[in-house]
Amino acid sequence: MNLPKGPDSLCFDKDVFMKDDFDVDQFVAECRKQVQLEEMREDLELYYKLLKTAMVELINKDYADFVNLSTNLVGMDKVLNQLSVPLGQLREEVMSLRSCVSEVIQAIDLQLSKQEDLQKKKVCVLRLIQVVRSVEKIEKILNSQNPKESNSLESDSPLLAGQILERIATEFNQLQFHAVQSKGMPLLDKVRPRIAGITSMLQQSLEGLLIEGLRTSSVDMVRHCLRTYATIDKTRDAEALVGQVLVKPFMDQVIVEDVVKSSPNGLQVMYSRLLEFVPHHCRLLREVTGGAISSDKADIVPGYDFMVNSVWPEMVKGIEERLSYLFNPGNPDIFYERYCASTEFVRRFERQCSSQASVKRLRAHPSYAAFHNKWNLPVYFQLRYKEIAGSLENAFSDGLQAAPAGGAYHLQATASLWSCLVRCWSDQVYLPPLAHRFWKLTLQLYSRYATFLNEALSKTTPPEASKEPSRPLPSSASSTSSRTSVEETGSESGSPASLSTKQLVHIAADVQKLQEQFPQVSKMVRQRLQAIGFTNFLVVEEALADSKAGLSGSIRALSTRMTQHLSERSCRFLKSASEVPRLYRRTNKEVPVRASAYMDNALRPLHQLLSDSSGLVDAATARHWLTATLSECTQRYYETISEVLSSVRKMEESLKRLKQARKGAAAAAATNTGGSAAPTNGGPSDDTKIRLQLALDVEYLAEQMERMGVEPADVSMLSSLLELVKEARELAEHHA
Repeated sequence: MNLPKGPDSLCFDKDVFMKDDFDVDQFVAECRKQVQLEEMREDLELYYKLLKTAMVELINKDYADFVNLSTNLVGMDKVLNQLSVPLGQLREEVMSLRSCVSEVIQAIDLQLSKQEDLQKKKVCVLRLIQVVRSVEKIEKILNSQNPKESNSLESDSPLLAGQILERIATEFNQLQFHAVQSKGMPLLDKVRPRIAGITSMLQQSLEGLLIEGLRTSSVDMVRHCLRTYATIDKTRDAEALVGQVLVKPFMDQVIVEDVVKSSPNGLQVMYSRLLEFVPHHCRLLREVTGGAISSDKADIVPGYDFMVNSVWPEMVKGIEERLSYLFNPGNPDIFYERYCASTEFVRRFERQCSSQASVKRLRAHPSYAAFHNKWNLPVYFQLRYKEIAGSLENAFSDGLQAAPAGGAYHLQATASLWSCLVRCWSDQVYLPPLAHRFWKLTLQLYSRYATFLNEALSKTTPPEASKEPSRPLPSSASSTSSRTSVEETGSESGSPASLSTKQLVHIAADVQKLQEQFPQVSKMVRQRLQAIGFTNFLVVEEALADSKAGLSGSIRALSTRMTQHLSERSCRFLKSASEVPRLYRRTNKEVPVRASAYMDNALRPLHQLLSDSSGLVDAATARHWLTATLSECTQRYYETISEVLSSVRKMEESLKRLKQARKGAAAAAATNTGGSAAPTNGGPSDDTKIRLQLALDVEYLAEQMERMGVEPADVSMLSSLLELVKEARELAEHHA
């Protein structure tokens, strides 16, 4: 059906509606690339009107035929009835013909079946005839060579004997084929004893010929014999015979437990002698079978692999039976040496194989897998795991004990961790089949160390008492100094000592050193994994990154603990600022000109931090600790100073009111007596001295911060503290 043609101005092609894969959304999208939606709607409406007009015209065109349709069907039933009778007769004739054809087909099938059965029986008879002929032919050959029915191998010509065996083997091969095809036939059972006799004779002859050829190093005799074995499909029998008569006696002489134990390198000597067997005793076999470089390609006997099927099984069997103690993993160091020597022996033996295909056959041999499974590697790893993890746990049990001088690390625990990491991949411990286990142990060691640090840093023990001698306050401040010393002593008695500044610094230095050595660990692991063909090193790097992140978490906990530790030590002395008013109240002390002694005691832990961390951690880390500690200290110090100044102000106002009251009473008495009160000899008041002292203390603190390399802007509340004492100093100077 053809659609009516529309105007050329339409934005679409009318034929697109007739496509089987017409899609409305695609149609609209294509049209929108050319025109707007309004224009597309107008074109569709125009074409819709054309379709309606064409449909009406089509109906009008065939209208007459449609109207006459009912008229044309009049009398159609009579016509159909007239046709039913001849059609029925035709059906009966067809059915009769079909029956006849079926009978003929069945008769033909029966004859074909009989013919097929006869053909099968004929084939069986021919096979039986061939079996009998082959037996008679073989017996005739034997009788013609030795009428007295003695062994044909007793002939004076070994080459002739080999040729005879090849002829017999060829005929015997056909005999076996036909005998297998004729299995179950009565005649075959009668001939079977004669076949068994031929088989026995042939095997004995082949064995004798092969042994004689190996003994005399006759290449032709061995070649004929092996070719005969291959002809009768008995190559495995030949390989087993070589293993028994050639390989086993040599192994019995070399694989001797007493000889291996007689010297420290007895195992290596034994393996070297075993490897000499192939070039010295298998040269002839390898030359005949194509396993040697000098083999003539045109005259080799394929299908044999004496290295894999004769030499290797006897070697493994001798080692497993006579040297079973080799596989005992009780002593991991000795086990490691034996395993490495044995795997090296296997690698050298593989290099003696004639081809890559031979190596593949060797690795697929059951004795190859059995030999490797004899080495109980999981038990060996458990012993190494206990040894490595045990040494690390012993180091952790000693806590944060210092490491011996001269090492790369400052804590014994960290030095032990690094020693364990290196030991996992060292030449005397690591074994390639256990790479995945040692990799897992490496990650466990890092995780265990991070847990150890977190546990050590999370202990809530009292802060360490200052071990440096306290610098006493001048003159009457001795009572305050004495009380401070008593408080420090009391905090230590009966409670465990907390981490010292030096210990915290050593932890940070060790963790920083460990993080710097992650590339070295990655390189060490990568070299081992590359050797076993592992290539997905992205997984390794991600796992090491996770371990490094775990150590970074310990650094954050360490910074928190360091800040807490230093703040508690310093704030214990900064609290002495509340004792300053007592030093100047009614004591007639001179005007202060320097900072109080408690300030040096408060700053001593920070100076100690700088001293202990010098050369151990980077300056940015030490500065971060100082900044965080000083921010905490200034916050608390600000609260103490504010309380002291508030107390001083209240005391000052109280004294003023009292003084004014006393002045009023004195003036009244002078008026009554007609006299005047004597003026008081002025000078800086006690409150002025207190304010000046606090100002000197805070200014000294800011000065020491700058000397330590800490930016004042980085210390919270320092500016507020300076503003506070600035107002106190101005007030003191005003009163003075």
